[in-house]
Amino acid sequence: MLLGALVVAGLGVAVVVPRYFTEELTLSATALGVALALVIALPLAGGGVYMIVRGREQAQDENEARQQRRLLDMVTTRGQVSLGDAAIELQAPRERVKNWVYRLVGLGVFTGYVNWDDGVLFSAQAAQLRDLTACKKCGGNVKLAGKGVVKCPYCSTEYFLA
Repeated sequence: MLLGALVVAGLGVAVVVPRYFTEELTLSATALGVALALVIALPLAGGGVYMIVRGREQAQDENEARQQRRLLDMVTTRGQVSLGDAAIELQAPRERVKNWVYRLVGLGVFTGYVNWDDGVLFSAQAAQLRDLTACKKCGGNVKLAGKGVVKCPYCSTEYFLA
């Protein structure tokens, strides 16, 4: 679309401006011709810029989803993954990996638990976690911490339920 806008504007100027210099058109007629070419070209250019910006946003969203899929695959196939190892493999900061874990929980595609202090993410079957009353790490009583999240107040281990 950007190329089309350049072609339309270029053709409009190329047709009108030489006629002004050969005195076939007046200055006002030339200005009107250039303005009409720009009226056609500017929306095309705007559409092209919008498509480029939107395409970059979609590519970034797709990359984020691909990284989240990789994280989910790592945890489910290995059973447990260090957050540091996940951050290295995904080439992302630990904080971003942590946000991805919460996003996967929110989407209902990840069940398991994580101890943020130790930095280890565990995969678990939802059925095993639904009846959970004691922390698997320290044995403390777990408490509901949010929608689909149970937390141990003693060791900060969080259990994610689908």
